[in-house]
Amino acid sequence: MEQAIERPDEATGRGRRPDWFHRGHPVFFPLAGFFTGMVSIIVVPGLYAAIVKWVAGYERAEALFPFVLLLLVVPIGLLVPHRTRRFARYMVLGMLTTLIVVVGVAAAVLWFLLRRDG
Repeated sequence: MEQAIERPDEATGRGRRPDWFHRGHPVFFPLAGFFTGMVSIIVVPGLYAAIVKWVAGYERAEALFPFVLLLLVVPIGLLVPHRTRRFARYMVLGMLTTLIVVVGVAAAVLWFLLRRDG
């Protein structure tokens, strides 16, 4: 008879986290922050430009594109509260690392092409 009685949170599955979900693991927030920074540098500017171009047209999208720099306010805002400071540091690290890699690869490709054809 005791097995038939279930608690409401167990029946819906909301009370128990999946086995793969380890938010308390010391690497969770650094990895999540780093990859959030990486994705924010790669995906957000392109997605922003595509949506603005679709809604307002090409000329207006060019005029509004500098507002994508407001993306940098997010990690700065996350650095203020103590709870999100660790995540924000790794987000900034992910953003900077992505920018360095993209600029470095672009410079190497440009150098290679100019040296080859020059």
